[in-house]
Amino acid sequence: MESERSGRTRRWAAAAVASVAVGGLLVPSQDAAYAASSDIVISQVYGGGGNSGAPYTHDFIELYNRGTSTVSVSGWTVQYASASGSAWSKTALSGSIAPGQYYLVQEAAGAGSAASLPTPDVTGTIAMSATSAKVALVTSTTALTCATGCASQAGVRDFVGYGSSASSYESAPTGTLSNTTAAVRTGGGATDTDNNSADFTVTAPVPRNSSSGGGGGGATRIRDIQGTAHISPLNGRQASGVSGVVTAKSSNGFWMQDPQPDTDPATSEGIFVYTGTAPTVAVADSVTVAGTVSEFRPGGTSGTNNLTTTEITAPTITVVASGATLPAPTLVGPGGRVPPAAVIEDDATGDVENSGVFDPASDGIDFWESMEGMRVEIDNAAVVGPRNSYGEVPVVPQDSTTRTNRGGIVLQSGDPNPERVLLDDSLAATPTVNVGDTLSGATTGVLDYSFGNFKLLVTSTPSVTSGGITPETTQTPTAGELSTATFNVENLDPSDPQSKFDGLAGQIVGSLKSPDLVALEEVQDNSGATDDGVVACEQTMSKLIGAITAAGGPSYTYRQINPQNDADGGEPGGNIRQVFMYRTDRGLAFVDHSGGTATRANAVVNTLGVPSLKYSPGRIDPANSAFSSSRKPLAGEFTWKGKTVFVIANHFNSKGGDQPLFGHFQPPTRSSETQRHNQATVVKSFVDQILAVDASASVIVLGDLNDFEFSQTADILTANNSLVDLPRTLTAAERYTYDFEGNSQVLDHILLSAGLAATAYGYDVVHVNSEFAAQLSDHDPQVVRIPLP
Repeated sequence: MESERSGRTRRWAAAAVASVAVGGLLVPSQDAAYAASSDIVISQVYGGGGNSGAPYTHDFIELYNRGTSTVSVSGWTVQYASASGSAWSKTALSGSIAPGQYYLVQEAAGAGSAASLPTPDVTGTIAMSATSAKVALVTSTTALTCATGCASQAGVRDFVGYGSSASSYESAPTGTLSNTTAAVRTGGGATDTDNNSADFTVTAPVPRNSSSGGGGGGATRIRDIQGTAHISPLNGRQASGVSGVVTAKSSNGFWMQDPQPDTDPATSEGIFVYTGTAPTVAVADSVTVAGTVSEFRPGGTSGTNNLTTTEITAPTITVVASGATLPAPTLVGPGGRVPPAAVIEDDATGDVENSGVFDPASDGIDFWESMEGMRVEIDNAAVVGPRNSYGEVPVVPQDSTTRTNRGGIVLQSGDPNPERVLLDDSLAATPTVNVGDTLSGATTGVLDYSFGNFKLLVTSTPSVTSGGITPETTQTPTAGELSTATFNVENLDPSDPQSKFDGLAGQIVGSLKSPDLVALEEVQDNSGATDDGVVACEQTMSKLIGAITAAGGPSYTYRQINPQNDADGGEPGGNIRQVFMYRTDRGLAFVDHSGGTATRANAVVNTLGVPSLKYSPGRIDPANSAFSSSRKPLAGEFTWKGKTVFVIANHFNSKGGDQPLFGHFQPPTRSSETQRHNQATVVKSFVDQILAVDASASVIVLGDLNDFEFSQTADILTANNSLVDLPRTLTAAERYTYDFEGNSQVLDHILLSAGLAATAYGYDVVHVNSEFAAQLSDHDPQVVRIPLP
């Protein structure tokens, strides 16, 4: 594999300051300039109603009861004056406001058309400024007469100066509003430090009346925030009195879960609360939270393929009690919720966040989304991928189907295995495991999402029962069998530790039984990743061949062509290339036709009906745009006991840039495959030129094609049955050479011309790397033994 993602920071939103309520009392972040209202406050001001682009037809003022008792507002007024004026207009109030309840005062309408406000609790006729003015909540019907200092006037219960030109305010005015924005008090209306600038955010208006769920009353539940979709129905709005039990903590927030779930499995009962700094709550605290509902996309601007996670930001947190019982985890697998077996998403049309049906029973991406932020349990989880360098472990429930012979799970056409989830070590260590291991008992954590995958953040390290897999060994070829292998040695260069060279040598000699020919991929130049213009690789190859000899193997030699510097992709400076490494003691010989260079195109020569190569070794069509920033195919002419064999070693374009299986673009676009299709077309054309001269010619096409056995890339190469793709001849449980995020899959191929495929060949994918946490390469090699006269 050519590239790895970088960075593990889960959240890089700007830090938010949280006010923590202790014993039910808010602790302000600064000395208050005015006495904070203990109950009724102005929670929202909007003056753009009916203007151009306005979302609502009317201006409005919203009130909120942040106290613990019902308050009568009969005889009270809301009053309005221009930004610098001292003439105040009034709207009389009536009735009462219960704790945690909103109260909507509708004012004048503009000339434009837009949505109506929710049913107001009282109606006035004040035409408010859309940008900057003053609003007062007064406990009498006497009009104010002030232009400045109004917040401290007799009878003023709360005061808001909105917009930078307001002449009176609490401590500092809010930001300037517009036709499309309102001043919205944070904490769902509960935050009051008597600083208009700090207490209000300028955001989209969200008018709420006395029928709306409020903070103090606890009417906003986590499931209401999560909803039955990938994006919260309350996204961008204030939520108050959201209650739950703290289930886990990170360095910048915590997860909480409603201990009283509903019966709808589509709505999650858990959520992340983003505090920006280390949270002061403890696991098992029972809390209520007020704040802004937000959708966080992991990776920021570079993570555009990722789904979002729903969270509460700029929170006000009240610890109600400690030592609460944690909500029971949701069991996934036998005896619990069963994930879809084959479908990740089948009804979205480009973006799962705004198209398709949210159907957790049928779509894997919806299934896992429906538990976002919740405690989840998998019993006796089956390990289907080794622990990687990021501490991630892919697992599936025990009843998952289409398993490999060694315990993995097979990626197939139409089945990307939506039951997979990655265990993550963000909260607790994950164990070092191999494919086929079992995590004994219950594995429990909170469900999160990042880097294109749903993650179960384990809250304790699972126990492991070994599956006992060991590296495989293939058969020893007979004297009459030409043994040919392909092996991606993953960025091999002289600076790699000797243990890697020795380990690869051991696999070639012991597991592959010293093939006559090994087509190597990802052999780097002598200076490795140092981008210094060096392109030669004789030091790399000398070190590998020496290690093979030291391991008791035969004396190998090699042929290759140095690439142009930094022209073939891969790790910058590494100049990866394919190499023919071969032994000559059993009957194989290389036929040299000199003149091949990085830029010269090879050709098929017809000499009286006998094909040969113009250059051996030689590169196939290196100037073709199909191979731009990618490896060029290397063609070589060999003889096996006098019989000519043509071999083409390949390393096609990587899958970098493809959209992830669990990304928000559905179905995902595989943009990288277009180049592989073009590469396969060029290689197939070259093979056809050989076969056009001699239909019975012996041709082997092999290497890391970076595509599946069911892909169009493979279809192009096998068109007209002139080549047979050997991975397709294996059972599904055996045909894999790579394990990516728990999906056992085919990336490496050996293809034989029809004449060779008609022999009684023996073919084997030798599983020595991809399933193991300790691996010398991320690819498994494969070998074919061909009986030739």
